[in-house]
Amino acid sequence: MPEKNANPLARLEQRKPSYPLIAAGVALFVVLIAGVAVSATNENTVIPALFVAAVLIFGIAVLIDVARTRRIEALDDRKFINWDAAMPEVQRQNVNVEVRELARLLGVGGDSLTDLLSAYIVAEDLALRQIQQEENKPLMRHVSIGRMPFDGILVDQDMITCIETAFLVVPDVRQEKIESVIKKITQAKKNLAEMKSRLRLRLMLVLVTQLNEDEVEQLRGMLITRRFTDTPVDIDIRLLDFEMLQKVYVSE
Repeated sequence: MPEKNANPLARLEQRKPSYPLIAAGVALFVVLIAGVAVSATNENTVIPALFVAAVLIFGIAVLIDVARTRRIEALDDRKFINWDAAMPEVQRQNVNVEVRELARLLGVGGDSLTDLLSAYIVAEDLALRQIQQEENKPLMRHVSIGRMPFDGILVDQDMITCIETAFLVVPDVRQEKIESVIKKITQAKKNLAEMKSRLRLRLMLVLVTQLNEDEVEQLRGMLITRRFTDTPVDIDIRLLDFEMLQKVYVSE
């Protein structure tokens, strides 16, 4: 019976070394060096220059092959991804925190909390759908990288994009949210480094907004001036309009 938590992206055939190709490469390198040595005694400077150029090209080809091999080997490090979805209790706790913050900003309570909860869940779902469309890459929801949970991840070879979403009804991202996101990606990178993983991480912050045009411009200005210097990876911030997402994915 297959293991429950088996990595579905790890079913890749291991790259086997081609010993005849390696031997041929070594022989070619030796011949090129010998050609450089012999041609150095020739008064014609063109021939030595050609041999030197051939040696340099050979060296570049070797470096490219080494980089490609390391990238292929890094694919196996995707075993560090926890492919199980976060527990319902954890997801519910995270959603409730965001919904309570929205309720505080809007000054509502009681039955309105149910509507806010529905709106938040829909906003996150549609945002992740849109990101997957834009990136055209496999997207998984509520999984962990380096034992740190994220709303979603995009997988592209050895590059993993960790996605965090936020639903904004005011032109600002609260500092606690920013600090939480930076803390998660920092810890995820640290955990992967401790596990000797060669995976590369980047962060995508997806902000689903329900704002007018002036407020959106104000938000853009805030994002430009607010520094994310503490982020240990590259960060990509996307703004998505909630009404636009509903028109695209919900409305007839």
